Amino acid sequence: MSDTANRPVGRRTFVLGSAAAVGTAALAGPLAPSASAAGFGWRDDGSHYVVDTGASLVFKVSKTNGDLTSLVYKGTEYQGYGGKNSHVESGLGTSAVSVKQSGSTILISVAYGTLKHYYAARSGENNVYLWTNKADDSVSATRYIVRVKAGLFLNDEPDSYTYTTSTIEASDVFAKSDGQTRSKHYSKLRVIDYDYIGWSTGSVGLYVVRSNHEKASGGPFYRSLLRHQSADGGGLYEILYYGENQTESQRFGLQGPYVIAFTDGGAPSSSLHHANLTTSWADALGISGYVAASGRGKVAGVGITGRNTAFPYTVGLANSTAQYWGSARSSDGYFSIAGVLPGTYTLTVFKGELAVHTASVTVAAGGTTTLNTIAIPASNDPGNASAIWRIGEWNGTPSGFKNADLMTYAHPSDVRAASWTGNVVVGSGTETSAFPCYLWKDVNSGIIVYFRLTAAQAAAAHTLRIGVTTAYANGRPQISVNGWTSSIPSPPSQPSTRSLTVGSYRGNNHTFTYSVPASAWLTDTGQYNVLKINVVSGSGTTSFLSAGTSIDAIDLLA
Repeated sequence: MSDTANRPVGRRTFVLGSAAAVGTAALAGPLAPSASAAGFGWRDDGSHYVVDTGASLVFKVSKTNGDLTSLVYKGTEYQGYGGKNSHVESGLGTSAVSVKQSGSTILISVAYGTLKHYYAARSGENNVYLWTNKADDSVSATRYIVRVKAGLFLNDEPDSYTYTTSTIEASDVFAKSDGQTRSKHYSKLRVIDYDYIGWSTGSVGLYVVRSNHEKASGGPFYRSLLRHQSADGGGLYEILYYGENQTESQRFGLQGPYVIAFTDGGAPSSSLHHANLTTSWADALGISGYVAASGRGKVAGVGITGRNTAFPYTVGLANSTAQYWGSARSSDGYFSIAGVLPGTYTLTVFKGELAVHTASVTVAAGGTTTLNTIAIPASNDPGNASAIWRIGEWNGTPSGFKNADLMTYAHPSDVRAASWTGNVVVGSGTETSAFPCYLWKDVNSGIIVYFRLTAAQAAAAHTLRIGVTTAYANGRPQISVNGWTSSIPSPPSQPSTRSLTVGSYRGNNHTFTYSVPASAWLTDTGQYNVLKINVVSGSGTTSFLSAGTSIDAIDLLA
């Protein structure tokens, strides 16, 4: 999933999600379809199917390979940079491409081996609806990319390559002359955080509105590249499967609809968002793998007890063929997840991003599976354990730790990052903010935590826990306390790709436990015990690509 664009220009953009419109009201979206919209229809120019939506958008699809070769909105061409089109992955090659009109809908179908791809237009709308059905791994279809001409939308956001002066990692992480870093990976957003991604000039907006991701992988907290811009042009992505820092196997089947939407500068209408989008008009179009609303079910839970109300809770459903999620109501934990394909799923309750409860649930077409109150056992939440001291919160994320927020949209070498070294004193009130969110073998291994114990505490053995959210190159913590050193723990299963340097801490949450004997503690209660945390691994390279890990919480149990 590489892109050769590596130089940017400009400085203004919006990244818009379901929770924010950056001060701009949602202004544009689907109109009630009208078969009489002036100009609505399609024609064959010999090389392309040319579709006029009857609004302000005309687009072309290649009859040879199914590429989207033109997007003309209000007379301006937006598609393309570097001689490249918009398409699935990097283009499908010679395909069977056909078109048909059904009343106020035009559907273009693209078949390339076992892969099927679709473009649909509705009369009077400035939108292109897309579906992609990947039946197997014979085609490396991991994304759809909308390529946009340079200079139409200018920005200097974290996911741009604007004003860069040097490459600092691989061929996709760059540094500006002022020391700030940029990369297409730095979206800031988890899947659950956004409904659309794009740009606006104030008078024209261009967005990709994401699908429900039921056939994607990684769950609600997954992070992947969403957008980039350089001097060559920009790209907007719908990620169908992204292998970087991936925690799940690839799912196959129909993904969509996702929507290329033009607006008059505002955000896409909420009626285009996957939670609100109704596509009964597509039920009879013959889209491969399409399941109408009547063929889907719903899960509703009356509540969740045992929650820590200081944290948000999310309920996820997942099996080998589909994934879904919904937020639990803060007052009582009520949740509702609609549009679910029939089947049996693992239901997971997340405290923040930490799984604290699982169960099995079966969904039937046309029905609602109602669940009685879910009770989270106290022992399932590590934050409930009585601790002598605790650094961070057990929520499945490094939130609150030093540099944690910055690391979702910057490289660890960024000039804005606080020093990755420095020791920590329990009881100082700054334990969490002083402790780095990430530890690397070649950067800050050997972080020291100072703490005191009472005589009674020092007379007993205790368990020390370190929770992590992901690891790179099998990096894991080995500890020493005063003169005692733990054994080297076995590495848990974690993604093998880059993570900590490309804006993602999301891997597999794991808790390392260390049984520290009473003989390890200092008996002088006026002295500080010294905990040293080293990162060990036989893998990785140097600096920020040496073996590393992301911290969730550290505590010493009573």
